[in-house]
Amino acid sequence: MPSDLEIAQSTPLKPISEIAARAGIAEQHLEYYGRNVAKVSLRAIEELQGQPQAKYIVITAITPTPLGEGKTTTAVGLALGLEKLGKKSMLGLRQPSMGPVFGIKGGAAGGGYSQVLPMETLNLHLTGDFHAVTAAHNLLAAMIDNHLHQGNALNLDPRNIAWRRVIDMNDRALRNIVVGLGAPEDGVPRQTGFDITAASEIMVILMLSTSLGDMRRRLGNIVVGYTYDGQAVTAEDLKAAGAMAVIMKDAIKPNLLQTTEHTPVLIHAGPFGNIATGNSSVVSDLLGARTAEYLLTEAGFGSDMGAERFFNMKCRTSGLRPDAAVLVVTVRALKAHSGRFRIVPGKPLPAELLAENPGDVRAGGDNLRKHIEIVRSFGVQPVVAINAFPTDHPSEHAAIRELAAAAGARVAVSTHVAHGGEGARDLARAVIDACDDETDFRYTYELEDSIETKFEKVARNVYGADGVSLSASARKQLKLFEKLGYGHLPIVIAKTHLSISSDPKLRGAPTGWTLPIRELRLAAGAGYIYAISGDMRTMPGLGEHPSAEKIDLDENGEVVGLF
Repeated sequence: MPSDLEIAQSTPLKPISEIAARAGIAEQHLEYYGRNVAKVSLRAIEELQGQPQAKYIVITAITPTPLGEGKTTTAVGLALGLEKLGKKSMLGLRQPSMGPVFGIKGGAAGGGYSQVLPMETLNLHLTGDFHAVTAAHNLLAAMIDNHLHQGNALNLDPRNIAWRRVIDMNDRALRNIVVGLGAPEDGVPRQTGFDITAASEIMVILMLSTSLGDMRRRLGNIVVGYTYDGQAVTAEDLKAAGAMAVIMKDAIKPNLLQTTEHTPVLIHAGPFGNIATGNSSVVSDLLGARTAEYLLTEAGFGSDMGAERFFNMKCRTSGLRPDAAVLVVTVRALKAHSGRFRIVPGKPLPAELLAENPGDVRAGGDNLRKHIEIVRSFGVQPVVAINAFPTDHPSEHAAIRELAAAAGARVAVSTHVAHGGEGARDLARAVIDACDDETDFRYTYELEDSIETKFEKVARNVYGADGVSLSASARKQLKLFEKLGYGHLPIVIAKTHLSISSDPKLRGAPTGWTLPIRELRLAAGAGYIYAISGDMRTMPGLGEHPSAEKIDLDENGEVVGLF
């Protein structure tokens, strides 16, 4: 089978105007970036309000291995499969960060014959939205340090500034830095650091905003730090929010691309799945909901991560209600959850893991059962999608079918990577059937609950923990946030994606554990409070042999080595 890049470069593309017309988006709402990419004006959302609303499906997964289990590929394949059955589909995905593209993970355009095209454009810059987020974020950082230098009229405590800088690259050397060194005119010395752009609060603001005005308001609400007497200082206080909104005014428009089979895809925003919301934008879903019969959207990592935030945060903001959820599972992931194998990023899979052994699949079945339970806790029916690999065996697929059937969930094998939409027909049929089931959609917690109660409900009802344990500093931060009036906000728990628990070494469906919360952080502009559980990095590093070593241009100026 050709490589992903070879398939992408050999697939003829249709003009993006044709893709837009297929989705019912008028040309007057398109802003072209070449022949194959366009931004879509938010005015299109208003114009399409009279159209029927699509069925809404979220694609999530069981707990992934470090190599990922193919949620994006499955989402693309399902969109193609629906089209093969004569159903109009629209797919909404996050934009990839260039940090992982040049790191270990590689690109995020799907795979094989189920990809988003043009692949190189998607993985490298696209329309510049990430650069806009980076520029707006760092403008605010510059204005903070300038405010300190110019006399600090707001009485901002330099030791209590929460706003760091960002760059869209994996660079561990920037995690902790000192700024303001040199002569007095070079600024006030203080310790700070860099995060990756996908971890920026502005990226989540882009994802959650419902309009340009809403984004402007949220940017102004960003809390950058605190005064010496504990009062919050915002971007509005610094008079930075207006200029930030100007930088972001085009970034809020969703990006329209196409798949390998020319179905439409809206690519927009790319917040981290670990520490942020891990979903594509609200505005792209509001647009997509009126352009097709089925709107698909992917949520980062497992159902305990991106899907929990999709249900509890994104759906609260958009007002859209899901009709079904797809739970992506692979043979290798369930074998990994048996606890009998060690999978290391960048290294070949253990030979024993690839050998036929349905017993190992069943041994990891607790993880699948738990994720089915998590999805159902939101009142939504899951469809188990077996993302088939060439190394799988029929007996192993049969074992997964048995596990899903015993839990009362629909299940289908999908070979979309090798066969495109044709390979996803069975999955598409199962999803169509699931969308006809009645749903009883509900949130895990109410906004009126206390901050600690919200953490408790997610830990117990989603993760299966016995409860939460807050450090002394976390309790101090909790009291401060409640005192400042932020207790009504929804919450995010930043934890490992390699386990349903907070310990990446715990496989399956761990029980008898307590979620440790060592720190709380406020994202007032985005509109949530997030807890740090474990050692979460907001600036990744490069591996010993990052993907950047293989990426180059050939003699014809074509990109090679991208995957």
